[in-house]
Amino acid sequence: MKTTLRRSIVALVGAAMLAAVAGCAGEPLSTREKGTLIGGVAGAGAGALIGSAVGHPGAGAAIGGIGGAAAGYGIGNNMQNEQNERYRRYGE
Repeated sequence: MKTTLRRSIVALVGAAMLAAVAGCAGEPLSTREKGTLIGGVAGAGAGALIGSAVGHPGAGAAIGGIGGAAAGYGIGNNMQNEQNERYRRYGE
């Protein structure tokens, strides 16, 4: 049973890594997308650390990743809107 679970986790992580690499193809990331990505990674890391202190690092990483991505999106969205407004006003 443990071997099957371990293989499933490895397959899931591999699929996530493949999706992340495939997502890098194409145009550069916008400020909004960068904020979401950075927030998600930072939140997942912090959540894993906090979750490991209480014995649930996976749940902590998932919750932290979702919260971090939401916060990162909010910040990145604000920065993107400011850039767009600056471009409209000054052509920069």
